[in-house]
Amino acid sequence: MANKPEIIVGLDIGTTKIAVIVAQRGPGGKVDIIGIGTHPSKGLRKGVVINIEATVNSIQMATEEAELMAGCEISSVYAGIAGAHITGFNSHGIVAVKNKEVTPRDVERVIDAARAVAIPMDREILHILPQEYIVDEQDGIREPLGMSGVRLEAKVHIVTGSVSSAQNIVKSANRVGLNVADIVLEPIASAEAVLSPEEKELGVAMVDIGGGTTDITVFHAGAIKHTSVIPLGGNHLTNDVATGLRTPVSSAEEIKRRYGCATHKVVQNTDIIEVPSTGGREPRVLARSVLTDIIEPRMEEIFTLVRRELVKSGFDEFLTAGVVLTGGTVLLDGTEELAEEILEMPVRIGYPSGIGGLLDVVNSPVFATGVGLVLYGARKGEYQGFRNSGASFYQRLRARMSEWFSAHF
Repeated sequence: MANKPEIIVGLDIGTTKIAVIVAQRGPGGKVDIIGIGTHPSKGLRKGVVINIEATVNSIQMATEEAELMAGCEISSVYAGIAGAHITGFNSHGIVAVKNKEVTPRDVERVIDAARAVAIPMDREILHILPQEYIVDEQDGIREPLGMSGVRLEAKVHIVTGSVSSAQNIVKSANRVGLNVADIVLEPIASAEAVLSPEEKELGVAMVDIGGGTTDITVFHAGAIKHTSVIPLGGNHLTNDVATGLRTPVSSAEEIKRRYGCATHKVVQNTDIIEVPSTGGREPRVLARSVLTDIIEPRMEEIFTLVRRELVKSGFDEFLTAGVVLTGGTVLLDGTEELAEEILEMPVRIGYPSGIGGLLDVVNSPVFATGVGLVLYGARKGEYQGFRNSGASFYQRLRARMSEWFSAHF
């Protein structure tokens, strides 16, 4: 009897939408999308849960839709986390090699040494991402196992997040009956879906412009070198449009999606749009350039802050492959052109790749994070721990919170 295909589920808890992506991994490790469910996100602000009940309801609706399409019951998920509370920094660890040959235990010890940094009690380490290993001053090593030497060093990138924010995500998923196999930083997940190994090797910056935040991840020599979050996103554009055109926020979002442009260079002078008014007044007809007058300054601000962050990272000169943009906001006409002008390097829009199945349904930057979560889960392959891993993660967060309360009260 053939083995039953393994089911992997990604839960993208975003500021504007909840997306549940269901995939199965068949023979040869191929990942096929078999179901998707989406629902407007009501309980988040800038990537952080602010209303548990609303978030639970949105997750429930998206999960039911995904289950119906995929024809299976979802019990465990890889959940994404984002928000301005996320911080990343580089660290360095050194240990002596006990038997003059690097063993898995030596690698564990040097990673533990690198993670031995002081972080506030209300924060949790989400990821420890090895950048390179050094054996007896020989650097640039990616896999040190079996190498001879007496000293082992590791350079890593550590990503931390708020304990309460991670806890609220786990709690919201648990309330729907879902175990959380792992919590994954959303830019890391998106990178799984939209970046090629060659780009990561040459040097590339991935900029994910979501609803509440803009996430920046810098890769070079195949490893993550820098992560940061800018607290601006597509919702700020929507609010600007609602205020500038004096139209309801729901209408402003629709107008932005259908007619929005990031730069005047792609707008024809004859283009017009119809704008609904408030208070029962008649709709107005305006030139599309008026809408662009509102959107362009905010997009310029976002890309100017991105450029400043890339310069601050110190890797702006190493981005040979340029910048890859993803997230729903980058679908605005002219985004590529404006980004290239401000960032002064090659720019492309990142679409999910490396998957099969319902590719046409998820072939949009909007689903980059959801697809990336599935690919991340497939790469980890820790299926046996699905049912228990959510609980263990939750217990770890509770322990961290207990330490914090003990230290402060």
